[in-house]
Amino acid sequence: MKLTRRTLHALSGALLAGLAVSAGAQTKWDLPSAYPASNMHTENLAQFVKDVDAATGGKLKIQVHDNASLFKAPEIKRAVQGGQAQAGEILLVNFQNEWPLWGIDGIPFLATSYADSFKLYQASKATLQKKLGEQGMVLLYAVAWPPQGIFTKKQVASAADMKGIKWRAYSPATARIGELVGAQPVTVQQAELSQAMATGVVESYMSSGSTGYDTKTYEHLKFFADTQAWLPKNAVIANKKAFDALDKATQDGLLKAAAEAEQRGWTASERKTGEYLDLLKKNGMTVYPPSAQLKADMQKVGETMLKEWLDKAGPEGKAVVDAYRAGK
Repeated sequence: MKLTRRTLHALSGALLAGLAVSAGAQTKWDLPSAYPASNMHTENLAQFVKDVDAATGGKLKIQVHDNASLFKAPEIKRAVQGGQAQAGEILLVNFQNEWPLWGIDGIPFLATSYADSFKLYQASKATLQKKLGEQGMVLLYAVAWPPQGIFTKKQVASAADMKGIKWRAYSPATARIGELVGAQPVTVQQAELSQAMATGVVESYMSSGSTGYDTKTYEHLKFFADTQAWLPKNAVIANKKAFDALDKATQDGLLKAAAEAEQRGWTASERKTGEYLDLLKKNGMTVYPPSAQLKADMQKVGETMLKEWLDKAGPEGKAVVDAYRAGK
């Protein structure tokens, strides 16, 4: 068959169109995170993006940018909201000043076990999803950090022992704890924590055994009071326009992988809690239970902060706390 110039032109146009459709069928997302590749949340993210690839038949590819390499921790939520990144991982308590309910899992001694922390998450989930929706975002999944304790240079027996020390704050709640125990709060995110301890900017802080190990805190601070004060959550969120632009099958694949990541993440977090404490001990840190006085002092801090939080959160916050307590 003899092909005319017009036929050849039509065929080449159809071929180019086919290539465009094929290229357009694969969507690429960027997902910034603030934590190193070895962190349990980042490891979970790495498995999540593999599962998304498999569940969507390669139609959605997600690139994780870990260790604050694309955006710093406080910038990630706005980056996702504004579409600079299609998805991101955030520490919810970081944004309590914007809306009190972001900080519900940072109230000391409200939920101190994995079981209670998960119940608190279920009680607050619908409210969190609604707020994210209003801000143009979608909740994919959330996973708790191990329980929070107190890292210090010297063993502490009461809140009075923390008076005047340089206290690392990474959220409004941790800053407020520092104020209530008479410490000097200094805002430092995890990516800068090692340097802050090495230079004496930070002498103490509250966080998980995971953070203590990741940042080699044992090289600078030698004591960890295992107060199990609260279990803050990281949430993986997506830009709603980017999510809505996916076809239904790709959305379903993404949400399936997210549900699996949430379940896997909670299980791993609980399992790793003991592992991290053992690693701290192996590296020369003294891990000890809080004294009766320290526990009583911190409980008092928790009661003060819950009252302050409820005053700010109003009926919306009270409804979530009531639902959580009713489910216990």
